[in-house]
Parts: sequence; C-alpha cells; structure tokens
Amino acid sequence: MSQSDIWTEKYRPVKFEEVVGQQEVVKRLKSLVQAMNIPHLLFAGPAGIGKSTLALIIVKELYGSTWRDNYLELNASDERGIDVVRQKVKDFARTKALGAVPFKVIFLDEADALTKEAQQALRRTMENYTNTCRFIMSCNYSSKILDPIQSRCVVLRFKLLEKKDIAEVIKRVAEKEKVNLQENAVEELYEASEGDCRRAINLLQATAAISPDVNAEMVRIITAKTKPADVRIVLDYALTGDFLKSREKLLDVMLRESVSGTDVIKAIQKEIWNLPIEPEIKVRLTEKTGEIEFRLVEGSDEFVQLESMLASFVLAGQGKST
Repeated sequence: MSQSDIWTEKYRPVKFEEVVGQQEVVKRLKSLVQAMNIPHLLFAGPAGIGKSTLALIIVKELYGSTWRDNYLELNASDERGIDVVRQKVKDFARTKALGAVPFKVIFLDEADALTKEAQQALRRTMENYTNTCRFIMSCNYSSKILDPIQSRCVVLRFKLLEKKDIAEVIKRVAEKEKVNLQENAVEELYEASEGDCRRAINLLQATAAISPDVNAEMVRIITAKTKPADVRIVLDYALTGDFLKSREKLLDVMLRESVSGTDVIKAIQKEIWNLPIEPEIKVRLTEKTGEIEFRLVEGSDEFVQLESMLASFVLAGQGKST
C-alpha cells in the first residue's frame, strides 16, 4: 500500500453519517443493516465516490469487532479468473459465520473485470450459498455484469460527488492535519479530481507535502494542469487565423508545463464554451475535439493531431466548415 493510500485509508469514514454525496443509497443501506439482513448488492458508479467505503461500513455495523472473521475482500482486477471463484470464494462462502449474524460477506471490488466464465461460476455460488453468505460487488460499468447476476442483486447506482461534498471531505482532512487550505485551492482540487474524492485527498496530501499552506497555484503545479489562460491564448490565435502563432504557443505550453495531449484536449474542450463564437460552431468544434481525443487514445502522434485540431479552429474563425 502506497503512502497516499495509507493517507486515504486513515480518513475513510467509519459510520454511515460520515459518507457524503450518496444520501439516498446510504438511507437504503442503513435500513437493511438495522434489520440485520442484507440481500446480494451491486454497487455501480465511477471511481472514488464511496463504494468500497460503504461496503466496509456495512460489515463493521453488522459484525462489530469480529468483522474481519466474517468478511472477505477480493479485487477482481487482480484475481478475476474462474479458479478464484471455485476456490477462494466457494471455500469462504460454505463456512458458517461467527456471531449473531447468520451469514458472511464477500466483497468483490471491480467486479466488471471478472471474466465471463468466472461470472457464470459466481451465479451458481450465489444461489447455493445464500444461507451462509452475501455478496457485495462494486463496478464502474454495470453493463459488464451478466444479467443473471444483476437479477440476483439489489443494484445501487452511485453518482459523482458535487463540489460541496468534495469540499466537506478535504476541509475535514485539512483541519485534522493542520493544513492551511485556501478557498481557491478547494476549487482547484475539485476541478482536478472531477468528482473523485480519493483523488482529491491524494492531491491534497501531495500538495501539503510541499507546504502546509495550500493554494490553487500549488495544486496546479502538482497536477501539471494546463492553465485556462494559456489555452485561451492558443485558441484566440487560431480563431484569428494565425495558425503558426497558435501552434507555437501550444508547443510552448506542452513543453513548459509537461502536459500530455489528452490533458490539453480536455482543457480546450472546457474553454470552447467561453469563446465568442456561434453556438453551432462550438458544437462542431466540440465534436472535433472528441474525434482527436479518440485518435490520441488509439496511439496517434499527439502534436500532429493537435495541429489538425488547431487547423479546424482556424477554419471556424474564417467561417468555413470544420
């Protein structure tokens, strides 16, 4: 476990009331736990929003001090073959629980990484050992989980955390760690994390390691994020028809800030909607940035593709089709 993981683990909520941004899900889970009986559960949603945390809270509320004896956690991205389901999962599921709760809990993290064969084996295990075991599965994409497994579970969908939720968590951490967190740094941490609370905490830790006084500029340095002002200059040159200056400024930004092509694309996509051009042109340019990002992901040359995108902005500035 890395130092940043330890720091995140240190501030993992231990009660339902401490979880932020998932009030509806928490309300349903709390009522199930109070009844001392839960069905098989499937948590679906983006990374860093509380799925694993809630699974841990559930078992701690159910079993108290004996939770470690009644809980098995497997990360399916590391162990995702059929042998794991046949051996580890089945061996744990068939044994009787310790304590008043009549079942154990198996938590399969990143369950969408399980192979189809492993999922087929899992559905039979879920049926055969329902009396002695409950499954909690978390995934980013529920569509990758077989329908027969989904039908055996209560599916709970998690949403991305809002700014107020991220702010609440990182302010709580900053207060306990005696970090002087400026308000503009909170905004920057939220923008950099994109709703991922774990990433926000890790960025705060990395920034606080430099200085206990954390501001927006320091966060930008840590994240190697392109400044909106620099991106705006690149786009302004392109829209006025000066392709060479736009290209030169883009190269300067990428080399000086050590920013990747995909990060530049995301910054440009956000800045498009602040440009003084027609909404129809903004839509076409947004479509173009999506196409360029796809090419970058597929392995195309970053700078050549970004030049192609700048050429589209030059044409848009001249009123020509992109």
